[in-house]
Amino acid sequence: MRKEMKTELTKEKILIAAMNEFGTNGYAGASLNNICSTGIAKGLLYHNYENKDALYLACVERCFHTLTEYLNGEDIGNDLQRYVKARLSFFRENENEARLFFESVLQPPISLKEDIAKVRIEFDDFNLDLCSRMLETICLRSDVTKEDAIRYFRLMKEMFNGYFSSPAAHGLSFADTMVTHEIGLSKMLDFMLYGIAKRGEDK
Repeated sequence: MRKEMKTELTKEKILIAAMNEFGTNGYAGASLNNICSTGIAKGLLYHNYENKDALYLACVERCFHTLTEYLNGEDIGNDLQRYVKARLSFFRENENEARLFFESVLQPPISLKEDIAKVRIEFDDFNLDLCSRMLETICLRSDVTKEDAIRYFRLMKEMFNGYFSSPAAHGLSFADTMVTHEIGLSKMLDFMLYGIAKRGEDK
C-alpha cells in the first residue's frame, strides 16, 4: 500500500472515531483518550492532527461538507419548504453530524468561532445561492435591492440563531432544539420573504 493512501486511511479512521466522540459528547465533553481507546495510537493521532481543536475543526468541516453534498443531491430548486424538510431529514439520519452542526452554529467554542466560520464557507455559499434563487421568484419593493434583502436575511439568521444560543432555549433537549430550530427557521424565512399581514384586509 502506498504511503499516501495509508496516511489517508489513518486520517479517515481517526476522523470517524472523532466524529462519534464529538457527536456524542460535544466539544467540551469530548476526550482524545476516548478516541484513542477505539484502537488509535495517541502518537498517530497527534501526528495527523495537532490537537483537540484541529481535530474538532476537521469534524465540523466534514459535517458541513456532508450536509452540503446531501442538499445538492436533493431536488430543492428554490423551494423553501423542501429545503428545510431536506435539512431535517439529514439531521434525523445523521445524529453525529446533527450534534456537530447545532453546536458549531448555536454554541461554538468561543476560541474557534472564526475558524468555524472558515470551514463552513461551502455551506454558507449554498445558502446564499438558494436565497438568491428564492428572491428571483418574488417582486421586491422598489426601494429594496437584492443586496438589501440578502443583508436582511443574514441579520435575521444571526438574530434567530442567537435566540437558540441564549438561556431562553437552554432547557430544551437536543432533539427538541433541532426540531424547533428547523421549523422556526422555515417560518422565519417565510415571514421574511412574504410578510405576516394580508394586504387589503384592515381590521
